[in-house]
Amino acid sequence: MTPKSFKDEILQRGMTYNEYKKYFIEEVSTTDADKLNESDRELFEYKKLNLARSERIEKNYKVSDELVSEIMNIKEKQLWMVITEAWCGDSAQNLPYIAKMVELNPNIDMRIILRDSNLEIMDLYLTNGTRSIPKLVAFDNEGNELLAWGPRPKAAQDLIEQWKSEGIVKPELYEKLHLWYGRNRGREIETEFIELLSKVEQE
Repeated sequence: MTPKSFKDEILQRGMTYNEYKKYFIEEVSTTDADKLNESDRELFEYKKLNLARSERIEKNYKVSDELVSEIMNIKEKQLWMVITEAWCGDSAQNLPYIAKMVELNPNIDMRIILRDSNLEIMDLYLTNGTRSIPKLVAFDNEGNELLAWGPRPKAAQDLIEQWKSEGIVKPELYEKLHLWYGRNRGREIETEFIELLSKVEQE
């Protein structure tokens, strides 16, 4: 498959962010938790939490002036593919920030690809051999890859590795991670995207 045809495939398969939000809300609002088995009920509870987290970020986040400047420097059409799932806590804490960035520039078209129904795409963008999400990959108009990011800011990943080395296990580890996200308020993801976009601009 050529880069251009792969890009067209993503456009065909992917959801816009608004479509993804609608799907996310329907997943939460139409599910009868009492009819779920224990494993599915646990996933459902994650989805409910994640929806609340996403909506809180969308309501409160304003893109910094420095990041606005980098985003507005994008003069050619780009496709930003994000591979994710509604149950993913890291996605709930990062995707709303990315969506706010995308809103600023009509040259950026973001499409959401659901991981579990698109494993052949996910497996092209593994992180240390794992299907970690969210994963963002940006393409130019010809389908050439410009940048990749994910599944979480490096500062958060470093903490995860530190906590694991200290013997902290789930669910305490993820509780600590979400506390970090809440206190950081998008500063780390902003810093990383400023750096990534600046590098693309210089190439």
